[in-house]
Amino acid sequence: MLLKLLFAPVLGPIEGVAWIADKILDQAEISTNNWDTLQKQLLAVQLAFDMGELSEDEFSQQETAILEALQGLEDDENGNGDD
Repeated sequence: MLLKLLFAPVLGPIEGVAWIADKILDQAEISTNNWDTLQKQLLAVQLAFDMGELSEDEFSQQETAILEALQGLEDDENGNGDD
C-alpha cells in the first residue's frame, strides 16, 4: 500500500490511460457486436458494391466478415457458443 502511494504520481497517469483505453475498447466491442449495427454495415457494403465503390473481392471479404459476426451473435443468443 505504501509503495502504491509513493508511485502514484508516476503510475497514476499510466493507469488512467489504461482505464480509458479499456473503456473505449469495451464500447467498440459493443458497437461492433450490435445486431443492428452489423445489419447497417452489411447494407452499406452492399450499397457500396452496387455503386461500384467496392470490387467484387472487397465486397466478398467484407460481407463474409459481417455475416460471420451476425452468425456469432445469433449463436450467442441461442446458447450455441464455442464454449
